[in-house]
Amino acid sequence: MKKTSILILLILLAVFACEKDDICSEATATTPQLVVRFYDALIPEDTKSVSGLFVYGINDANEAVFFKNITVGTKDSIAIPLRTDSDMTKLVFHSDFSIDDNGTPDDGSDDIVLGNPDVVDVSYVRDDIYVSRACGYKATFTNLGAVLTLDTDNWATQITIENNTIDNENTAHINIYH
Repeated sequence: MKKTSILILLILLAVFACEKDDICSEATATTPQLVVRFYDALIPEDTKSVSGLFVYGINDANEAVFFKNITVGTKDSIAIPLRTDSDMTKLVFHSDFSIDDNGTPDDGSDDIVLGNPDVVDVSYVRDDIYVSRACGYKATFTNLGAVLTLDTDNWATQITIENNTIDNENTAHINIYH
């Protein structure tokens, strides 16, 4: 009987000892992603989808970093995570990227490069904000800047900053015209 009472007491203590901060709710705001919207370069007020869009990052060692939940598709906007350990994220935007029937990336040519890649350097100032003990910190980004690396075959023609503060994902932050 004594062992059972102690066991029940320990279980009750464990259940009621948890505080609200011990669990991070899925509804808690996290670090917002960069929202990029694509527009028609000839009719700038019209959105225009990018055929076969695929986006990934480049790390400090110049290696590709693939993002979770970003797949190849025809899209007029995309949300992309930014680095929280640096004040710059290098992004590669591929147009006309495709995957063949074997699941192998294929752009229809024998080139090593798949699709038509354009590199964009996104710069910002990070602000780490404490959320809670369970959730930790989230970052917001201010003073947003973006520079398109020019090459001999850019599909993107211009980049504009629509909103230079990234504190939510409700509106576009960068517009890319093509």
